[in-house]
Formats: sequence, C-alpha cells, structure tokens
Amino acid sequence: MTAHLESIGVLERRITMTLPLAEVEKEVDQRLKRLARTVRMPGFRPGKVPLKLVAAQYEPQVRGEVVGDAVQKAFTEAVQGHNLRVAGYPRFEPRDGGGEGLMFSATFEIYPEVQLGDIAAVKVARPVLTVGDSEVDRTIESIRKQRATYAAVERGAREGDRLTLDFIGTIDGVAFPGGSGTDVVVTLGEGRLLADFEAGVTGAAAGQARSFDAAFPAQYAAQDLAGKTARFEATVKKVEEAQLPAVDAEFAKALGVPDGDLNKMRGEIRENVEREVKQRLGNITKQRVMQALLDNTVVEAPKSLVDAEVGRLAESMRSDLQARGVKSENLPVDPEVFRGQATRRVKLGLIIAECIKKHALTARPEQVRKLVEESARTFEQPFEVIKWVYSQPERLAEFEGMAVEENVVTWVLERARTEEVAVAFDELMGAGSPA
Repeated sequence: MTAHLESIGVLERRITMTLPLAEVEKEVDQRLKRLARTVRMPGFRPGKVPLKLVAAQYEPQVRGEVVGDAVQKAFTEAVQGHNLRVAGYPRFEPRDGGGEGLMFSATFEIYPEVQLGDIAAVKVARPVLTVGDSEVDRTIESIRKQRATYAAVERGAREGDRLTLDFIGTIDGVAFPGGSGTDVVVTLGEGRLLADFEAGVTGAAAGQARSFDAAFPAQYAAQDLAGKTARFEATVKKVEEAQLPAVDAEFAKALGVPDGDLNKMRGEIRENVEREVKQRLGNITKQRVMQALLDNTVVEAPKSLVDAEVGRLAESMRSDLQARGVKSENLPVDPEVFRGQATRRVKLGLIIAECIKKHALTARPEQVRKLVEESARTFEQPFEVIKWVYSQPERLAEFEGMAVEENVVTWVLERARTEEVAVAFDELMGAGSPA
C-alpha cells in the first residue's frame, strides 16, 4: 500500500492511497471460502454449496466489505504514520489508479495546534457580593410578592396594581394583528407593556376608558410594528391591589419551617441566598475567564467540528420547541443561525482541552463528589440523589465536566491579573448571569 499526503487548506488534508489489487482479490477469495462453509442454499447441504454459486450471489457484497476494510485500515496506518489527529470524519472517494491497483482518496481535517496566550497579561474582573440582612430582607419581600393575593379597589391604578382591561389598537386607523385584547390581565410595573401603554392606563379606575398613543421601539420583535406609533382605545374593567402576607409564624411555616420560628426562616433563606449568589458569581467569573481565553488564544476551528456542533444545537432547539408543544414544522429552525455559537464552543473546547493536557487539570474524585453533594443539598433526600447521580454515567460525566471547568478557571485566576468589582444584589439576581 502506498499513501501520498497533501495539504489543501489550513487544516484540510488529503491522503491518496493505492491498494494492491492482488491482496484485495486474495482476501475476497478467502472470505468467500469461509462463507461457503456456512451458507445455505436450496438443494445443498450446509457447507456443500459450490464456491462458484456462493461467489455468484455474494461476491459483490464481500468485495465491498473487503475494499471498505482495506481502505479504512490503510487510512488509519497513513494518519498514524504521519502523526495526524483527525477531526471529524474523512470523506472517501475512488480515484483512477491506472490499472496499478485500487486508488482512493480521503479528505479530512486535522486538529489545530493551540498556542495559549500570555495568561499573565489577562485581566479578569471578578464580581463580588456579600450577603447581609439587607439581601435577606429583599428576598423575603420578593417571596411575599410571589404569594400576594389581590383585592379590588375603587381608586386609580398605580404601580404594583393588577389590571383587567380591554383594548383595541390601530395604526393609521387600521387594526393590526396582536393589537387588541379582551379581559387581558397585567400588573403595572412589571415591564410587560409598552412604556406609553402603561403610562396611558396608569391612574384609571375601574370602568374608565382611555385613549392614547403608544410608540413601538425601533428594535421591536415584530418587524412590521418596529418604530411605529399606534393609537389605543383601552377600558379598565378592574383594578386590584396586592395584599402581601404578613411575615409571621404562618408565613414561616408556609416556607417549610415547621415550628414557625422566624429566626430559623431567616437563617434558611440566608443559606439559600448565599448558595444562589455564589453560583451566579461563579458563573459570571467563569464566563469572563472563558472569554479571556478566547480573546488571548489564536485557534482555527475545524469546519467538520463546527458543522457537527451546529447540528447538535439545532436539534436541541427542535427538542425544546417540541417540549413546549410547538411543532417544529410550524417554526422551521435554520441551522446557520447557530454557526457563531457553534464556532465559539468548538474553539473554547479546543482551548480547554489544551489547558487540561498541558497543566494536568483533570477532575479529582473528591472534587466531583463535592459538586454532587452541593447539588443534592437542594433536594429533600440528598443521599438518594447522590446515589442516583453515581448510578448514571451521563449525569456523573456532567459533574466531571463542571469540575474540569472549575480547575481551568482556578488555573487562569491564579495567573491572571484580577480585580474585584462589587455587583448590586438586584442586578445579580435579576439578570441571572450578566456578562
């Protein structure tokens, strides 16, 4: 077997292989003879079928298998001989061998060389927040609002009130899709309404009608409405004021404190808030570290790996839509919208893999166990959750991946220039994971 390697791109390679025809024919003959020992045909006992009949029926299939195996073996030997790391799957094509043998070409990509940038030159802003009584008080207030009841009032509507209203919107005197509603329930101040619409109904009491203009933002989701101004006729049918529960023993019991002890309740809330704050701060820091690695490392993403990641992201979106009850055929998913995200993921994966290989940042068993236990602590039966995770290889692999990322983040932070930046509690909890 001969093999010729060509570079046809930054990462793309082509190997042209010539397989000796005599060796292929010899292997075909041997496989047909083995097959003849077990093949069954009408009129012949097992093992007594003439080789010519076996060949007439099975030779094309056997030859295809032999050639496929030979090409795969030759390709494997060639890439190993040239010390190549293949990314994705090769594309095999037959070539004209000029009668000297069976010639094939394999076109494929290789993994790029990853040269990590100077981590000492990297600057990472680490968000910090200490949970105190104020943060606990705000959390309790948020819980009270989630458990609010509503009572009708006769006064004009103000922020925090729940309104039931009918409305009709027109643009240049013509009604538009989505511009009208009946018995629509909204809460003032939640930001679900156009700013002008909310201002238009604020102050109105039950039974009052209002007419006002409302401008759609230039970046509004519905392109045909973006930047336009509509005229609304709205009737407020009901105004309801929020009634927040008192912070007493009954409130504590409702939050899972059996004896209604308010100090215990605050202690548990503080613990939960501290855990959530720690997780969100960690997520922000991790995002910034990963972005710093991307910004300071030049790496080419193999197209085959990006294409595969695009497919996974598109399939994940389809599955999510189906889980929400949306038929994917009614909302086509264009895989190309994921290409930027997929490219970023592939590059980051290559960088992280290089960090792990060069600096021995693999996950330690005790580290994985700690992450599993921290996650299980939020459930009623933590020990059962831990047992379940360790019985599910896929779930355990997720925690191992988290541990590896944690090691990479720690490694970068120990070498980079870091700066602690205070973050507001409301900003952190409201945004989830701000960049």
